[in-house]
Amino acid sequence: MTKVEIKGACIEVGLFIPCLVNLFMPKIGDSTAATLERCGVSVSYRGEVCCGQPAFNSGHWEEAKKMARRFLDVYRDADSIVCPSGSCVSMVRKQYPRLFADEPKYHDKALSLGGRLFEFTEFLIKRMRLSELDAYFPGKVTIHDSCHLNRELGIKEETRSLLRMVRGLEIVEMEESERCCGFGGVFSVKFPEISAAMASKKADNIISTGVETVVVSDPGCIMQIKGYLEKRKEKRRVLYIAELLNEAMAC
Repeated sequence: MTKVEIKGACIEVGLFIPCLVNLFMPKIGDSTAATLERCGVSVSYRGEVCCGQPAFNSGHWEEAKKMARRFLDVYRDADSIVCPSGSCVSMVRKQYPRLFADEPKYHDKALSLGGRLFEFTEFLIKRMRLSELDAYFPGKVTIHDSCHLNRELGIKEETRSLLRMVRGLEIVEMEESERCCGFGGVFSVKFPEISAAMASKKADNIISTGVETVVVSDPGCIMQIKGYLEKRKEKRRVLYIAELLNEAMAC
């Protein structure tokens, strides 16, 4: 790990890339690392590690615990961990203590690591206290507020704060930005008709803004929204926030 000075404190930053990003959207991982580095942060990647969320949400708690133990062991000595997924951060913070309620050793590890794990936008705004960016993006964007970020982690304004630092960018708020897109991981598989109806409503709200770029801070929502817009032959960019920031900072 490379030590980094942030507000006078020397910390270590590990990068946790979720399975969905590793398998289907590697550009998000690359952009997350690149943006952190452009902000003066050095990152270290420890390889593919699953937090166990799919197994947990499917009711396979013993399988989830096996993956959770490995996650806790791999990142046990990291001062700070950054993850481009609110749902994975929520899994570690909210569900690990439940998983290990009867295992004091790992319960303590879960509480400790949960306090050192940050969602990407949360890290930049709350941990780094970033207040300015050398970035330029000419155009209007709208924002989808992901459920896990907003409802479980209380992270919403962080995305907007970062985008307001980008010169040339204008935020156009969509109606019901907090309305679920219908992904929900295994939810979209178990209830495809309901999921599709929710995605349709989200697409309507995006289209009504008239913008060509949608900014999202969770990979699962990107997969759902991008897929449904493509199904409707809507040529709009759906970007993870680090993708937009990295692009804007490269100008």
